[in-house]
Amino acid sequence: MVRVVVVTGAICSTLAVGVSASPSAPATATANCDRTSVGLVPLKDLGEKTYQGFAGGLYPGGANAPSGTYLAEGLRTARAVVPRSLDGSPSPGGAIVLLSIGMSNTTQEFQVFMQVAPADKSVSSRVRLVDGAQGGQDVETIKESSAMYWSRIDQRLAGAGVTARQVQVVWVKQAVARETRPFPEDARGLQSSLRSVVSILGSRYPNLKLVYLSSRTYAGFATTSLNPEPYAYQSGFAVKWLIEERIQGRIRGPWLGWGPYLWTDGTKGRRDGLVWTCGDVREDGTHPSPSGQAKVGGLLLRFLKSSPTSRGWFRS
Repeated sequence: MVRVVVVTGAICSTLAVGVSASPSAPATATANCDRTSVGLVPLKDLGEKTYQGFAGGLYPGGANAPSGTYLAEGLRTARAVVPRSLDGSPSPGGAIVLLSIGMSNTTQEFQVFMQVAPADKSVSSRVRLVDGAQGGQDVETIKESSAMYWSRIDQRLAGAGVTARQVQVVWVKQAVARETRPFPEDARGLQSSLRSVVSILGSRYPNLKLVYLSSRTYAGFATTSLNPEPYAYQSGFAVKWLIEERIQGRIRGPWLGWGPYLWTDGTKGRRDGLVWTCGDVREDGTHPSPSGQAKVGGLLLRFLKSSPTSRGWFRS
């Protein structure tokens, strides 16, 4: 079973999410449970069709899986993910550190993942889970290497008894707080900031091999300006376009791929049956409730157990 050794702060309060709480947001905000759909098509279901002129699919060509060439690169990279000692050298008795990067939504969801993963006997005991996500830390806050965010992660790694040289896999889920730019400027801005974050990751973690990215969950129930629709939906294009940059060789560094795609059109759902209900959010309609956290944690676990680039090192 996976071993969880993690030092993290307490889960943030409802209005202290990683897309920082708006000073004008009422303390007693109530989710808009009537907005069960916004009529947008999930990227996974959009395929070669377009949204405001931009093609869907998680990968180029409307596909939801990487091409053979890019997948082959990912598989070669994944084979280098092996247990490593504190100094980063391969060691059968070492660790594979999987680190989360993101905001409060991310830490809330990853902490649930850290509860369900140890209960799964198929997960490798060499995997160490460290929650680097932090409340109040949107992508604009952490995109500079000098941000305090990164030194806090150093403290968490040390507290967990692991080192930066053992970090080989990262899950990133981020957003821009109080976004107001129209599409596609909002997605392009998030793409640029995510690019900076990935660059920081590559410089801080010399043995980093794989970075999995996810975009936001459904935000149609939101009643604050933190990150409502359509920005939550459109964040998927930022992730898609960043991965395409890596596929095209326009950026270097770790292999980038989609983690679980989390957005679905509320209770209308998507083709694979995933729905997001008002019961899956807290009072502000933005942060995940325990059931929402469980959905994301379960999706992340399922992804890591089944993805061709992760199952080899994640499973026993």
